[in-house]
Amino acid sequence: MSIGTTSAYRPIPLPDYGELPVEEMRARAHRFYEDIRTRHTVRDFSSRPVPRDIIETCILAAGTAPSGANHQPWHFAVIGDAAIKARIRQAAEEEERAFYEGRAGEEWLKALEPLGTDAAKPFLEEAPWLICIFGERKSRSADGVRRKNYYVPESVSIATGFLIAALHRAGLATLTHTPNPMSFLNAICGRDPHDKPYILLVVGYPKENATIPAHATEKKPLSEIATFL
Repeated sequence: MSIGTTSAYRPIPLPDYGELPVEEMRARAHRFYEDIRTRHTVRDFSSRPVPRDIIETCILAAGTAPSGANHQPWHFAVIGDAAIKARIRQAAEEEERAFYEGRAGEEWLKALEPLGTDAAKPFLEEAPWLICIFGERKSRSADGVRRKNYYVPESVSIATGFLIAALHRAGLATLTHTPNPMSFLNAICGRDPHDKPYILLVVGYPKENATIPAHATEKKPLSEIATFL
């Protein structure tokens, strides 16, 4: 049976797409590159509030990402409550201390030295928003049917990229924090224990005196990240 004859398949005309002149395409690609290259991972966050509606719009943008079978196997747990952020920091720093005190291994710790990181994570309380990004192995469809999801890590990773880009375009700084293990986030965020927390995204304004490690500005050239065949 061809896909065009299945009962669930309902094609519609391609919406929204409008072809651009090549020069406009080139200009837009360049403008996006020039903008996104100013994105930096920040660890010095201001406590200045960020309106919730801005975060909501950026998450809506993330939700437009492609996903396996269009199941959209992601959930964004957005934390602004100070008490919950304090619990997350306490749990994360407990895991981080174990990491830096031996769990990571010498090679990994050596790789982290140019970034200047350690077990202290004050930004988890200082930043106005934390977004815990979960992957759902199973979720409900629009009609309420619980179903298996496909390509969950890939789909969640793409949506996370969309979210980071959207937050940057909105003028906000981010940090992708990944304490290991992260299972404590399921209980704190009230998520199904089968859901997998992938990233704890820290969001807000950078402090006025924020710094970044010089090492973080070293990006590979095109010749090292792409092959044209």
